[in-house]
Amino acid sequence: MRIVAILASYNEGRFMRACLEHYLQQGIEVYLLDNESTDDTVDIAQEYSNQHVIGIETIPRGGLYQWNKILLRKEVIADQIKADWLMHADPDEIRVAPNSSETLAEAIARVDGEGYNAINFMEYTFLPVHESDDHDHPDFQKTMRWYYPFSPRHPHRLNAWKRQPQRWPGLKSFAREVLRHRRWTAPSVDLHSTGGHLVDFPGIKPYPDDFKLKHYIVLSLGHAIQKYVKKDFAPEEIDNLHGWRATAAAHDFSLPSQNDMRVYTTDDDLDASHPLAEHLLVSRTH
Repeated sequence: MRIVAILASYNEGRFMRACLEHYLQQGIEVYLLDNESTDDTVDIAQEYSNQHVIGIETIPRGGLYQWNKILLRKEVIADQIKADWLMHADPDEIRVAPNSSETLAEAIARVDGEGYNAINFMEYTFLPVHESDDHDHPDFQKTMRWYYPFSPRHPHRLNAWKRQPQRWPGLKSFAREVLRHRRWTAPSVDLHSTGGHLVDFPGIKPYPDDFKLKHYIVLSLGHAIQKYVKKDFAPEEIDNLHGWRATAAAHDFSLPSQNDMRVYTTDDDLDASHPLAEHLLVSRTH
């Protein structure tokens, strides 16, 4: 079974090697959509081009972060890649099977064999804490060990799916694709309508048990400011796609205490009970 993670990146060099090494170990191939990174993101990815990185594509940035544009391209790529399963993912995420006795590829193959065609991931958000505030280094997974489960709704990260056949969408949907998205085909799945959180397609049948997603959203306060405050977001996407990520000022960010977090020991011991619906990184909500 061939499983491909479609990654989108912009200056993700601090995460890229750990991400690619993880997928290599987990039996997952990678297709990278890079949004004109100016750091070593693409250089690192190219090191793995003879192993499991099957393609590197540049999406022009045009001076703005345009997430919807990236998601629309992911939908098209998902139909072009010859894979059995696909996964929408980001470089700052580490995705694993429900149990460490299986690799991610083995677990997805089992889900496929049981007749399911989509997988939700329970998100565990890892953050630096007030007592240990800087993990901006290659060993961040070893040193940044505080997390909380995050799920404002369920499912929240329905991001892996079995490859679907392309169908005639009907005249109305076809016209929408041409007029709104300027493309002449309707992809088999919809990612963009939910900002990439929930894949959708006819006949979707999600697996009942969540897989796991360790999300290292920032490695320090300085990284948070660089990632969110100093990024230029497409104005039309701010309210419906980004919220606080695009509107918070530097002084809005603060690190939680380790007493407000849970301590990571192993993937099998990640605790999904009582998930938060808002992140602890910002002191105001929108």
